[in-house]
Amino acid sequence: MSRADILRRVAGEKLICIVRGQGEGVMLPLTEALAAGGIRMLEVTFPQKQPERFAETARAIAAVRKAFGGPGGVAVGAGTVLSAAQARRAAEAGAEYIISPNADPAVIAETRRLGLVSMPGAMTPTECAAAHATGADFIKLFPAGHLGPDYLKAIRAPLSHLRFLAVGGIHERNIPDFLAAGAEGFGVGGNLVNREWIAAGEFAKITALARTFVRAARGEQGE
Repeated sequence: MSRADILRRVAGEKLICIVRGQGEGVMLPLTEALAAGGIRMLEVTFPQKQPERFAETARAIAAVRKAFGGPGGVAVGAGTVLSAAQARRAAEAGAEYIISPNADPAVIAETRRLGLVSMPGAMTPTECAAAHATGADFIKLFPAGHLGPDYLKAIRAPLSHLRFLAVGGIHERNIPDFLAAGAEGFGVGGNLVNREWIAAGEFAKITALARTFVRAARGEQGE
């Protein structure tokens, strides 16, 4: 998908599922389960403490893109990207957006040079404004769960021209409050991708929980 397509996808879908530490063999049934629950955006993270597994991350991204990519499929991005070189490696694997826990100008600039959507992490007004000025498409407010919806509302008052994603400690119960505070999307990790369920092959549980998150992101109540 093009940059414009991804920007529209984020605005429309609002949910990016963060997947950590899973190889390509697990990524395919996991992606299928999440897609069945309505999740159409994934972030596959680089394990920074294990650089020897970066190739495995790239293969996982490539596998998801090949099996589920396309206009009506699942968009896949790379997460925990800490260098321009990692951004290039992710792009070569097929990543369509680059997400970081921090706002490194070099990573943002390289992401934009590659024609991908940039989603760096920031917390303070200075960090958020600087990331935007460098070319970030969305500001990943992190860790949003600890900062809370009131913090997002306060920071958006002077920075209403920025687009914020709430990431870190996000669950189906606090999504409505973050939406009301002005969040345009969410990154959801362990509260959705339950490692015990994955290990047990209980993907139906992940599908059911994904539906709950999707309803929350749409502002729907109940079943």
